[in-house]
Amino acid sequence: MPVQGIFGTTVELLGKSLDLRARKHALISSNLANVETPGYAASDLSFEGKLKSALKDGAKAPVAHPRHIPLKGGTVSLDRVQGDVVELPGRNMGPDGNGVEMESEMGRMAENQIMYNATVQLLGKKFEGLKQAIRGTL
Repeated sequence: MPVQGIFGTTVELLGKSLDLRARKHALISSNLANVETPGYAASDLSFEGKLKSALKDGAKAPVAHPRHIPLKGGTVSLDRVQGDVVELPGRNMGPDGNGVEMESEMGRMAENQIMYNATVQLLGKKFEGLKQAIRGTL
């Protein structure tokens, strides 16, 4: 039986962000692979808003009675956040109906890679802090 929430919301959020960024990378790669495919429309993965909303909803812990004081830090269910695949409108649609703009896709891929690397570094720092706490070297 897995222990849910053992590392807290931060580690769960960073892990989910890594998963979604990997999916976004796959979509961008698919767009680039189809840059010369007639009629192909570029797509993207939108998930930042869904993560924020899941965190906000999880912060509201349920109360048993209306006169009770609500607790902060309810359970956050990031497992349900999958993101939405959206079609990107091509500003410079080619004569063959292809809407992929290589420069735009390369920029989005670089941005996604930077965000992925930053998330990995944050996750590494979080685990380093936990490791130091376990060793008692804080």
